[in-house]
Amino acid sequence: MCKWKVTKGASAWFRLSCLSLPLLLLLLCSALPVACHDTHRAVRAPRGTNSSSSAVVGRHVRSYNHLTGDVRKRKLFSYQKFFLRIDKNGKVNGTKSKDDPYSTLEIKSVDVGIVAIKGIQSNYYLAINKKGVVYGAKDFGIDCKLIERIEENRYNTYASAEWRNRNKPMFVGLMANGKPMRAKKTRRKNTATHFLPIPIV
Repeated sequence: MCKWKVTKGASAWFRLSCLSLPLLLLLLCSALPVACHDTHRAVRAPRGTNSSSSAVVGRHVRSYNHLTGDVRKRKLFSYQKFFLRIDKNGKVNGTKSKDDPYSTLEIKSVDVGIVAIKGIQSNYYLAINKKGVVYGAKDFGIDCKLIERIEENRYNTYASAEWRNRNKPMFVGLMANGKPMRAKKTRRKNTATHFLPIPIV
């Protein structure tokens, strides 16, 4: 064994180093896999982030596909206590009779938030033309695309998806006598344009 001549301070430091070296090696070895794992994860993180964001975008785009083609049979009961009806000649008005066959409607989603409403008995579509006239259309067209929205009072409103009056929506509405309102004079907060969809049982 070699005889080293060391000072008192150096001797203490040497003993401390000898004791600490195994402990330091142990800590270093145990930390190394974690560091490697973290580095690996850090390298992969950007790709994961991009993948996640693209997945969110993908879901956002695809999540509405199920709405198209959704069909519901309903009666639209107005805030004015009328059932909306479309008769055999395409005339739109309201009736107090819940058994009126012309008040049974088919509501079909044609796009996100946009529906087509058709009288099952009459085969006419509920429509609003450029002048704000509410009528029954024999064939589906741009006048028949309606924006369906649930209002704060939980009634629904149906506004033309194509036409506006002075940049304001035009709604389907029934007056107190059951006749259709001129859509140019309607407003969202006007309860005459509010309808409660009642499922057909």
